[in-house]
Amino acid sequence: MKTALAHVCIKVKNLEETLKFYQDILGFRKVFDFTHKGRLHGFYLEIGQRQFLECFDERSGGNPAISPLSHICLETDDIDSMKQRLEAHGIEVSEKKLGGDQTYQVWFKDPDGIDIEFHQYTDKSSQFTGEPVEVDWLD
Repeated sequence: MKTALAHVCIKVKNLEETLKFYQDILGFRKVFDFTHKGRLHGFYLEIGQRQFLECFDERSGGNPAISPLSHICLETDDIDSMKQRLEAHGIEVSEKKLGGDQTYQVWFKDPDGIDIEFHQYTDKSSQFTGEPVEVDWLD
């Protein structure tokens, strides 16, 4: 039996601003909208093959906007270009860092303040080698 991450769902304050950020800046493709009685309530964005980000207006019901979601991590094969692209759009991005897992990372926030991390794997990334990682952000 195969399992995989299908999507992450976020509640957003401004659908238009969120769509611009994820579609125009990050390059995700909008697949479809969620509507009710002619009103837009959200949309589905393709991140990669069979991987999606589901976005709903925070007023569309369901669970409250309070969430234990820590961050969303996305993979890129060119972290330097992605960092430059984000900065060109005026987005504040952390410095590129080689994490303890031997994977490059940068951090930034979406329009709703959700932390987003981009990873660029290396041949030594723990995700491939299985090597344990000493946490360095708790000190």
